[in-house]
Amino acid sequence: MDRQYIKKAIENIIFVSEKPVSAQKLCQVFSDLSSKELQELLNELVTDWDSLDRGFKLHEVAGGYQFRTSPQYSDFILKFKQLRPFRLSRAALEVLSIIAYKQPITRMEMDQIRGVDSSGVIALLLDRRLIEIKGRMEVIGRPFIYVTTNEFMETFGLKSLRDLPTLKELEEIEKSLQVYSDGLDQG
Repeated sequence: MDRQYIKKAIENIIFVSEKPVSAQKLCQVFSDLSSKELQELLNELVTDWDSLDRGFKLHEVAGGYQFRTSPQYSDFILKFKQLRPFRLSRAALEVLSIIAYKQPITRMEMDQIRGVDSSGVIALLLDRRLIEIKGRMEVIGRPFIYVTTNEFMETFGLKSLRDLPTLKELEEIEKSLQVYSDGLDQG
């Protein structure tokens, strides 16, 4: 089969999928291609879409590939869809961060870190499918164990959890924000 024809077929599959399409899934469809050949085609497609400078691009997220709109046009999209922007409270972001960095983790462990009950926030994050219950801990009471989902990675544009900033990077960001804030207070 012609390379361009296969690339267009891959684009169509990714376009009609509601979720990111993994290279493994594409290997099942294009069984005559090696995983290396398929990965080369995917890399070419990402580069092709980047060079087009269009309103959306092909991104690798959550273990697969997905067409995503450019953030600079989100206001127009929200107006069109008449939706409110996706927002999380400070408490929800805090719990989500704890789960992302400490997973798998129980609610009691989160509560110890935060110093307050997290059950309401956990329910919200479960409802938004940003976290999921991965099982139960084998201790007395058998508490649920929570982890982040592919939807979490999709929402935050992460390829994998390794894309999260390290704690050292977060500390540096916090320091630079403090220096910036101090400069504003003095100015």
